[in-house]
Amino acid sequence: MLEINLLPHREAKRVADLRESLIVFLLGSLLALMIAAMMDLRITSQLDQVNISIGQLESDIAKFKPQQDQVAEFRRKKAGLEEKLAVIHRLDLARKGPVRVFDELARRTPERLWLTQITAQGGRLLLHGNSLDNDVIADFLKSLGASEYFGNVDLIKTDGDTALEGVRLVEFEISTDLVIPDLTKDSNLSTDAAGA
Repeated sequence: MLEINLLPHREAKRVADLRESLIVFLLGSLLALMIAAMMDLRITSQLDQVNISIGQLESDIAKFKPQQDQVAEFRRKKAGLEEKLAVIHRLDLARKGPVRVFDELARRTPERLWLTQITAQGGRLLLHGNSLDNDVIADFLKSLGASEYFGNVDLIKTDGDTALEGVRLVEFEISTDLVIPDLTKDSNLSTDAAGA
């Protein structure tokens, strides 16, 4: 019988397969390295562009820093001026308040009624006076109650035994809260009327 040795043929095929696998592996590795290098190049290019943009933005921020500082200084000055205006407004109200209260009191005081003493205690006014009768005092109480300058108007006492030169007078005492309304509406109206 004839024997054929197939081992070198199998060995040659195995070496050829091994070479082919090695070539495919090397080509795949080379392709992967090329893709990685292209990606790295692209990312590096994008990173450079972002760094350039950041540098430009920082340059713009530095360029506008003086204007930003000026705006901050103007805002600080504006807040200071608004605070001073508020103080002036409060002082103006305090200055005009008593005059307006006395004017309101004079307008609301009916004929045949006289105030003899006005005393301020805290936020309350004590009004002492004389009248010819109780009806005039009642009208005065209603009139004070309708005013925006007076609140919680209370009649403390009346005394009808006082006589002056033969005329019988009713002496009274009234207590009321003093209310200073916000006069900005009136001052705005007066400035609008003055400007017209």
